[in-house]
Amino acid sequence: MTRDSFAGGQSASPLQAGALGPVMLDVVGTTLDADDIRRIRHPLTGGVILFARNYTDRKQLTELTAAIHAERPGVLIAVDHEGGRVQRFKTDGFTKLPAMRRLGELWERDVLEATKAATAVGFVLAAELRACGVDLSFTPVLDLDYGQSGVIGDRAFHSDPRVVTLLAKSLNHGLALAGMANCGKHFPGHGFAEADSHVAVPVDERSFEEIVEQDAAPYGWLGMGLAGVMPAHVIYPKVDKHPAGFSKKWLKLLRKDMGFEGVIFSDDLSMEGASVAGSVVDGAHAALAAGCDMVLICNSPDKADMLLEGLQLKEGKSTEQSAARIAALVPTAAAMDWEALQNDARYRAAKKLAQSLV
Repeated sequence: MTRDSFAGGQSASPLQAGALGPVMLDVVGTTLDADDIRRIRHPLTGGVILFARNYTDRKQLTELTAAIHAERPGVLIAVDHEGGRVQRFKTDGFTKLPAMRRLGELWERDVLEATKAATAVGFVLAAELRACGVDLSFTPVLDLDYGQSGVIGDRAFHSDPRVVTLLAKSLNHGLALAGMANCGKHFPGHGFAEADSHVAVPVDERSFEEIVEQDAAPYGWLGMGLAGVMPAHVIYPKVDKHPAGFSKKWLKLLRKDMGFEGVIFSDDLSMEGASVAGSVVDGAHAALAAGCDMVLICNSPDKADMLLEGLQLKEGKSTEQSAARIAALVPTAAAMDWEALQNDARYRAAKKLAQSLV
């Protein structure tokens, strides 16, 4: 295959003009520098993920997201903003959101109140982010709470996949009410593996049947209600030697058997759990070949440059489909600005309910 069939740099790209590429990367600080702008403008870039280091206050965040969108109109701006200990923006008016386990505990006392609260949390989460120019939060966590995973812990709703499904469905409804899509994670399940994939390579020795019937069940039950899915950097050796995000077997199950048609995001390729795939470029090629639409590279500007330089993107229908799926996650309806949001009765009621759980 000739060089013209790939995108390994600015000069060659099989993507249509203006299409979003398969790489999501981050920016260094609270404003864009020349290197940030160069990476955002690269044709292989389709998304930008923000972290706590990119935030000082709402005005600065809104200016940063506007600058990113100005440099690359239509680019998807995302963040890990779940609630509890995984919430990147917590000051200057952002509502402190509860860990998802609080919703599971409420379910044990009052099912109807728990589903109402989950919708409220989703709405507040999405409305506040969108008011500041953020398009997507990587939420909800669909992992089951087995009480043994330190990295998941209270990020999980519950140990029962049925409860997880119903609370996630309510949370997703709240996100949608504010014009935001969702992303379930970490497929098929990270709750049983004890190791943290940020610093280790977790292994789950259970059978395929047990994992599918329990951990993966919410993905099938939520069905068309899921817009995005992020696979786990976990190896399930009784199924495949590769972590789920690099596994054709697992992603085929998601696409073919469960009928998922949204975006599949790799987890961060700079994490230790991705190291089994080789270099960051090797990992990206493996993830895309397995069925991912978009790959994340975070907290490593040098590795982001390596990926943008070395990634070879094949022409074809699958590349076009991935670009279209990614574009579909970008909100089309205008967001309510912060001042208008504070005067919105629905938001005030939802915020009060969300805060009562913290």
